[in-house]
Amino acid sequence: MNDRDAREAGAASVEARRSVPTAAPKPAEESRQNMMVRYLQAMASHAGHAEAPSRPVRTMTGTPRHDVARPSTIADLQISHIVKRTATGVAPDTPFADVARMLAREQLGAVPVVDSAGRVVGVVAESDLLARAVALTSADEHTGALDKLLGRRSRGLGAGVTAATLMSAPALTVHPWTPVVEAARTAARSRIRQVYVIDHKGRLVGVVSRSELLHALVRDDAAIRAEVISHVLRDELKVDPGSVHVQVQHGVVVLTGSLDVDLVPRLTDSVARIPDVLEVADHLTAV
Repeated sequence: MNDRDAREAGAASVEARRSVPTAAPKPAEESRQNMMVRYLQAMASHAGHAEAPSRPVRTMTGTPRHDVARPSTIADLQISHIVKRTATGVAPDTPFADVARMLAREQLGAVPVVDSAGRVVGVVAESDLLARAVALTSADEHTGALDKLLGRRSRGLGAGVTAATLMSAPALTVHPWTPVVEAARTAARSRIRQVYVIDHKGRLVGVVSRSELLHALVRDDAAIRAEVISHVLRDELKVDPGSVHVQVQHGVVVLTGSLDVDLVPRLTDSVARIPDVLEVADHLTAV
């Protein structure tokens, strides 16, 4: 090895040592990573359903409902089952400053622009406001001295700029009957943080965030455990749930207890087919 090779090898070694984590991931970070893995698995396992045309089931025509029963499968899950929040829009002629104040006051990343009939015609995001603010500030730097010489009054930041000139159009919208899988895929491709819900006339009725879509597609551990006990053990295998202890943590199902030898493989296979189950740990005693 010549001197150049030695230097390159040494530099690579230093870089490799720097890239090794010096501390274990925090529990919260592990939980987020685990949630994303389960989300991607759910998206992959139901990819075929997202491409199929959805059947309009208009269960929400005005404000979001809170009493819509959640379906048993993710493929049947629709926006109407998960939307919980109404949304407030701004008119196209709303001034720049008023839009900025609303986003700051409500702590929103974006706001829909609606016409006089309540139909969504666009959306104004924080990035749109920041881009315009930078442009206006740069323009002021070049014209400010001339304005002073000519005795002109400053127009103020964003004067004459409205929501209509700021907005991006068309806005990304979904209907109450849109499958959640389809909405999640659209949101992921568009890299947006929230999706607006409109009725069959295009009127604004609600909003769902990326995190809400994520949690809708990935059931929590308690829901998985309940399905194992009620659906698999009690209904499918006709087994007393008290004979099998079910523990679920981060999508991993641990089964302990005693069970008939013929039922053990049937139980583990059924549990493994449950959406969002990452692994089945069989600690059962066959009798």
